[in-house]
Amino acid sequence: MVDSSRIARNCERAVITAYHELKQVGTNDVSAFNACTTLYRIHHPESSINEARRLVSEWIDHHVIKKSNEPTNGCDCVVK
Repeated sequence: MVDSSRIARNCERAVITAYHELKQVGTNDVSAFNACTTLYRIHHPESSINEARRLVSEWIDHHVIKKSNEPTNGCDCVVK
């Protein structure tokens, strides 16, 4: 599991943390993805559903599938 405390963007950290927690309690991939897309849109209500899906899928691929700790291109919000 990726150390999500290393993720600089609050929205990205929230998405990856939520995905991990949902998967730990047995949520299937599609439901976890949809919940994380909704979570992203709470952080970024200006984002379209397609943009949210694209970013969430990129983040899950980057942090969960590839287990990378490197920064992502992500969204345009301010990185702490």
